[in-house]
Amino acid sequence: MKSWTVLLVLLLVATAAEAFPPAAGGEKKCSSCHQLSVQEAGELLKGGVDRVLRVEQAEVPALWAVEVIKSNQKFLMYIDYSKKYIFNGSIIRLADHQNITSRRLAELNKVDVSKIPLGDALLLGDAKARTKVIVFTDPECPFCKRLHTALQEVVKRDPDIAFWIKLFPLKMHPNAYAISKSIVCNRSMELLEASFAGKPVPPPLCEAKAIDDNIALAQTLGINSTPTLILPDGLVVRESKGADDILRLLGSNAAPGAARPR
Repeated sequence: MKSWTVLLVLLLVATAAEAFPPAAGGEKKCSSCHQLSVQEAGELLKGGVDRVLRVEQAEVPALWAVEVIKSNQKFLMYIDYSKKYIFNGSIIRLADHQNITSRRLAELNKVDVSKIPLGDALLLGDAKARTKVIVFTDPECPFCKRLHTALQEVVKRDPDIAFWIKLFPLKMHPNAYAISKSIVCNRSMELLEASFAGKPVPPPLCEAKAIDDNIALAQTLGINSTPTLILPDGLVVRESKGADDILRLLGSNAAPGAARPR
């Protein structure tokens, strides 16, 4: 059994003993009489987060779901009814094994795609495609290389999907900054793919201020890793995925098992 599962079980057992005494009348009655305000949650979490955004009843009995922000990124934490315990981890619903926490986190961290400039982005696919996905990538990131192959496959299988690729070099890759500038200066998908292949990329021929702008933008959006995909509805996907998974995420008819139009 995973450690977070053990922690959650212990938490719920301890919480239930306090929140649901034998004569309490059950979960419904307790959830109506226990209260936690945003201000009070802020005091309980003082020093650990920058700000509490919202508090509501969690899907799990005797817990509040507390939306917080820390270093420009939004997180989800749980506080029990006794206000003595904090749970920071994933809640899995046994009925369908769905990660409730991950789903809520994704919704919580949606971004406004209209605020992301695409003038410097490389286009993979048809500019007239109905579904447009923004991708933040690092030319020296091995996971980005894997994702790029998947994106090429997606475009082949569904021409109505296009990817707008923005260069976001990470500090952990010392050559990525100069390579990103060179790619943007030349507006060259070929140079990006050459970098993924481990081939040399010529030094940049322009200042390429867009790269610094991308780094600042990523920080504002709470993006700190690559690859990161931003779906048309603003949902942020922070991991490399295969073509099948991407097609499913986008509701494409080219996804395995999808209903085919007649």
